[in-house]
Amino acid sequence: MAQDWSARPEISPPLMWRRRYGIRAILLGSAAALALALANDAGLSAAGVATARAETQQAVTPPSFADVVEHVRGAVVSVKVKSTETAEAGEEFDAPQIVPGDPLERFFKHFREEGPGGRHPKPHMTQAQGSGFILSSDGYVVTNYHVVENATEVAVTLDNGKDLPATIVGTDKKTDLALLKIKEGGNYPHVDFATTVPRVGDWVIAVGNPFGLGGTVTAGIVSARGRDIGASPYDDFLQIDAPVNRGNSGGPTFNTQGQVVGVNTAIFSPSGGSVGIGFAIPAETVQTVVAALKEKGVVARGWLGVQIQPVTQEIADSMGLKSQKGALVAELTPNSPASSAGLKSGDVILGVDGERVDGPRELARKVAALGPGKQAQLTYWHDGSEKTVSVKLGSLPEEKEAAIRPGLGPENDVFKGLGLTLAPAAKVQGAGKDGVAVVDIDPDGVAAQKGMQVGDVILEAGGHPVSKPADITAALAEAKKDNRKAVLLRVKTSEGTHFVAIAVNPAS
Repeated sequence: MAQDWSARPEISPPLMWRRRYGIRAILLGSAAALALALANDAGLSAAGVATARAETQQAVTPPSFADVVEHVRGAVVSVKVKSTETAEAGEEFDAPQIVPGDPLERFFKHFREEGPGGRHPKPHMTQAQGSGFILSSDGYVVTNYHVVENATEVAVTLDNGKDLPATIVGTDKKTDLALLKIKEGGNYPHVDFATTVPRVGDWVIAVGNPFGLGGTVTAGIVSARGRDIGASPYDDFLQIDAPVNRGNSGGPTFNTQGQVVGVNTAIFSPSGGSVGIGFAIPAETVQTVVAALKEKGVVARGWLGVQIQPVTQEIADSMGLKSQKGALVAELTPNSPASSAGLKSGDVILGVDGERVDGPRELARKVAALGPGKQAQLTYWHDGSEKTVSVKLGSLPEEKEAAIRPGLGPENDVFKGLGLTLAPAAKVQGAGKDGVAVVDIDPDGVAAQKGMQVGDVILEAGGHPVSKPADITAALAEAKKDNRKAVLLRVKTSEGTHFVAIAVNPAS
């Protein structure tokens, strides 16, 4: 006997529907199944029901990457590396004290001289594996620098299992890229770089050799762009959630057209395995580096000769800047392109060749990409006004690579005094002749919170050189008189020189 639902006013229409069609919906496993149930109930024809069922199946079926994988997997290789390592001195074995003449004396003497970790250890062979992909039919292969670092032999394993020896054409540590060439001639399957930049949310497919399991395919989406993970001044990673693990390094990330959008390089992992946060070098960076490696074996980058740091809100306020964009020049290398062009410590570089820069890393990338010997028009902030200057870039020397100082963390606008004990640097042993030295510090004071330490030397305050603590007091008073929120201190540390902004209105 049918239930009289109208006599059950406490049951809502959605619940009525669920009771009537609940079993059917559960079997189909889709919200779209509800439409099928309604179609049957409405008396649709068999053809109409079939059409609705087909549309439902299309709606719930996840995308298949089988065609893409079949097209690209022949170009993905495993990279096998042999290298020679010697135990570090710190790994030496401490043998027990043996009485002269003891039968064990000869054994431990031999162990010290030739055993693993001994004082004169023998070099031993190690092996490692990574991933890579063939970029051209003549056998050029892209992988990570850290995969082939210190390699004495390199070989690649094709998708069909064939091992082929390879040579290293060139490497670039700063972007963690390397270019290899398969020694044996042939017409190899290869893939191309993407012509468009992937958007956050786009599907991506990673193919590689995790844990030695060659030909492994995973899928996910682009989670973010422009990630800085502190690997180098040129960080600009894609973040992906396609699972990648150890051994995926150097392998490609594809879009759904089978084009390379990135080279898998690093993962964030508290456990050592994939947690869904991987990082890939974007294709546009890889293309530029690979072209340079193929042509010259190295990457030549432009060089300004500056140490730069981010512009915080307090720094912007103290200098009269309207925004935090740009890169603050903390220190210049003597006789560098920047110093020769007249830039000064405390200037803020705002743009290169008419294009504004958001921060230090964007500036570093732009200057590096221009290359040595090129003329660059810099827009910068100096003494309260915007200026431009032409700079002929130098070549980036390894020992003078532009350093980017990290931000000092959240700024604290309120403090009760500086929390410092100061003395003229000339009177403090080892502090030098210029500036004011920090001889004591309150660990809970604002200066300590800004990263200052005992032994630091304040060279300037508010743009003026200082030689005694009173000079800093005067700079604070001047900034307060000019309605500035903060005064800028130029501070020399054991690691270099940078700026610290100190608020001028301490709390009572």
